[in-house]
Amino acid sequence: MITGGSSGIGLATAKALAAQKRNLILVARNEEKLLAAKKSIQESADIDVKKFAVDLQDMDAIEKFYGEVSSLDIDIVINNAGLALGKASFEDYDFKDFEGMIDTNIKGFLKVAQLAMPHLKKHKGHIVNLSSIAGVEAYEGGSVYCASKAFVKMISRNLRIDLAGTGVRVTDIAPGAVETDFSNTRFKGDTAVAESVYKGYAPLQPEDIADCIAFAVSRPVHVNIDYMLVMPTAQASATRLVKN
Repeated sequence: MITGGSSGIGLATAKALAAQKRNLILVARNEEKLLAAKKSIQESADIDVKKFAVDLQDMDAIEKFYGEVSSLDIDIVINNAGLALGKASFEDYDFKDFEGMIDTNIKGFLKVAQLAMPHLKKHKGHIVNLSSIAGVEAYEGGSVYCASKAFVKMISRNLRIDLAGTGVRVTDIAPGAVETDFSNTRFKGDTAVAESVYKGYAPLQPEDIADCIAFAVSRPVHVNIDYMLVMPTAQASATRLVKN
């Protein structure tokens, strides 16, 4: 099961796991993008792909989704959906943007993870959480986004402790700069600003992170990849990125 599975890292991960012959459940907000993702995956892999349009800011919708998949065998959860909204000083931030990030990156993330637990314990499965370099180092204008990803990082550590002895594996993948729609969402459709984030160096591509996820979930059951911090060669920290 992959949240944010219709585009970016989520879609790339879906394709990587499809190559491992795993059946998929894709979760995202946009029904049209989900349909396109399903078609794209099934063109190259003979697997079952189910899709569910779910707004992960809606706790009732998440509960309803889990009710609909209760009979399915979910053994891997890729808790990938997340977003940044805006970039400004704390004082000047639009509070609605704070709420949007908290509702998705914390509340939605938690609900997805908590309701997955019975499935994962039953199958001695694996949950992969997507944090960020932003959860390791704060940067100017990042405030709540950085805090939300630090939350993901710490919850992943706590899950690792809470689930010890159950056979459930927990992995935290923390990407640096990845060229996706992330910046377009952050800058609310300002394409010029969004594209400038990735100019002058070779950013990571969604497939790079998907490779890491596919590696982690395909290790022998006695091996748990706890944490991966993955950045472009040109990026040395959250704020140190060398451009040509």
